[in-house]
Amino acid sequence: MNLLTQIPLKKKARNQIDYNSKILLLGSCFSENIGNKLAFYKFQSVQNPFGILFQPKAIEKIITNAINEKNYSEDDLIYQNERWHCFEAHSNLSAADKNELLHNLNSAISLTKKQLTETSHIIITLGTSWVYRFIETDTIVANCHKIPQKKFLKELLTVNEISESLEAIIELIKTVNKEAIILFTVSPVRHLKDGFVENMRSKSHLISGIHQLLDCSRRNISYFPSYEIMMDELRDYRFYAEDMIHPNKTAINYIWEKFVATWFTEDSKTTMQEVEMIQKGIAHKPFHENSEKHQKFLKNLDHKKAKITTDFPFISF
Repeated sequence: MNLLTQIPLKKKARNQIDYNSKILLLGSCFSENIGNKLAFYKFQSVQNPFGILFQPKAIEKIITNAINEKNYSEDDLIYQNERWHCFEAHSNLSAADKNELLHNLNSAISLTKKQLTETSHIIITLGTSWVYRFIETDTIVANCHKIPQKKFLKELLTVNEISESLEAIIELIKTVNKEAIILFTVSPVRHLKDGFVENMRSKSHLISGIHQLLDCSRRNISYFPSYEIMMDELRDYRFYAEDMIHPNKTAINYIWEKFVATWFTEDSKTTMQEVEMIQKGIAHKPFHENSEKHQKFLKNLDHKKAKITTDFPFISF
């Protein structure tokens, strides 16, 4: 008896992820979940140098600025609630000292440009089609930084606007890295503050916009159905966190396992198992730290670390 409907997934025949891959993750908070998994397993990955970015226009802007090597100045900053912010970045980069923020922004530009140039895989997770336009400058922002809502216009990007933005992202990346594999996905996090119907409209626009690109049979462009797995295979509130909006640890692990099964090489899975054993060993809390048994355990753990770092010198524990 089959008690759920499963999203059909095919293992990628080429362009798979392994420990030689360099991965850049951009987008919504779900990209952080996947990025944390990649970091745990010691892949060569960087996630969201500008912090969480929820919508395609924000991602397009950051990629444009990075490729053009923009130098942020005080003109790009705003002061709100005793902190300096930038409309193009998440509040994680904000600071009480404007020079610290400028340093954060320009360091993020350098890192993003480097990653775009060198990466083998770019994973872009889109969260919403809703955007906020700052009335004073008539520009769409990545983050409102708790500035009063009356200073913004809220707009829903059309399917064509999303598709055009993603098209621009692809073309921009190609100017510095023609071989990069670009993987789109839609975040399973529901934006219910927008409203239930509004959230569904938003997600449907994102999915339709992505698939307009895929229908063109583009090389090196793919889609992974994170949102569909959450909505269909995991359609039960036991897979949600206490807020009933975000996927919980079980759901994240489930989607991660599907992602690994689809996109990762068999050799990388073997290495992942070895890395996981080491990570669990490092986290182990002994009852008797100076016991002979624990010292033997530590020696064996050091041997496993040495083997991994010999095969992959970039890995450190």
